[in-house]
Amino acid sequence: MHEMTKRVIILPSLLTMMVAGSSYAQTSDDQNMEQVGQPPPAQEKQPEIQAIPDIGGVLTPQGRFVLEPEFQYSHSSVNRLTFRGVEILSTLLIGALNAEDVDRDTWTTSLTGRLGVTNRLELELKVPYVYREDTVTTTIAEVEPSFDQSRSLSGDGLGDIEVAAHYQLNRNLDGGPFYVGNLRYKSTTGKSPFEIDRTDDGIERELATGSGFHSIEPSLTILFPSDPAIYFANIGYLFNLKKDVNERIGEFVIGEVDPGDAIRMSFGMAYAINQKSSFTIGYKNDFIGETDTEFTDPDTGIKTTQTAESLNVGSMLLGWSYQIDPDVALSLNLEFGVTEDAPDTTLTLRAPFGFDVF
Repeated sequence: MHEMTKRVIILPSLLTMMVAGSSYAQTSDDQNMEQVGQPPPAQEKQPEIQAIPDIGGVLTPQGRFVLEPEFQYSHSSVNRLTFRGVEILSTLLIGALNAEDVDRDTWTTSLTGRLGVTNRLELELKVPYVYREDTVTTTIAEVEPSFDQSRSLSGDGLGDIEVAAHYQLNRNLDGGPFYVGNLRYKSTTGKSPFEIDRTDDGIERELATGSGFHSIEPSLTILFPSDPAIYFANIGYLFNLKKDVNERIGEFVIGEVDPGDAIRMSFGMAYAINQKSSFTIGYKNDFIGETDTEFTDPDTGIKTTQTAESLNVGSMLLGWSYQIDPDVALSLNLEFGVTEDAPDTTLTLRAPFGFDVF
């Protein structure tokens, strides 16, 4: 469920558009109603609403396994200051600075599996493969006339694998909202920014496919069905665990790095057009705290700490989903950044399909 990716996801995981259309609603019992005698007693059942996997929406029923292939493309154009630094996040650098224009494209293919352990508990595993390409244009102003110099960087490989658990906190027998608790862990299986190939001066020769830091994200999802719409909201806190890097990059040794934690939130509405189609509109925002990095001069042993500024990553969400049959769905989601730190656009295509395993 997240994203977030995810996840809401997030994370993000996202984790990952916060609202997607993979749906595995339980079928109605109306076709099996008795025709004579008094009506049978009302049975407890989940409402027929579509799942919101990235932020822990309607859970997978007990014994059901959902396999979700996903393709995501993200583009951003960033005017940034860099200088022989270490890229911790997509818009966060550590080191001395130069003015550069960066066009960044990221293609991510992932496979997510979700298992309904009970009707109220779901487990999730997400395995991504990442390809990144950056085109960096630097204006050389030290000579007359000035000119632009461009270089391209790329990197591909396994991303950071994520595992998550989602638990429905209430049965919602009174027609009120659903509450779902989520817990997500992101590993460091991707290539870290501290592990990539660099020149002797610390300049990147390739791009990382992972963050380099373990993270844990608890979150709470609220879903309020109001036929034919569902209103949703999610709030979470992302703990990025600090790390003692102890790697020499350029002229300095990078010591302890404490990446900023993040407050993550999203809200919006999913609307059913008919029994098979729905669309979604929403908004999500990540408030990422400051990152502290310890530098050591190997010649003098003097240590200094540099603090990188906080980030505000906000995006509008649009989504469409179509239920091909009871076991297969298709969803297309679009995010477009509305804050300076957010990617310009992110397009996500999912095709989840489910089957019973017990």
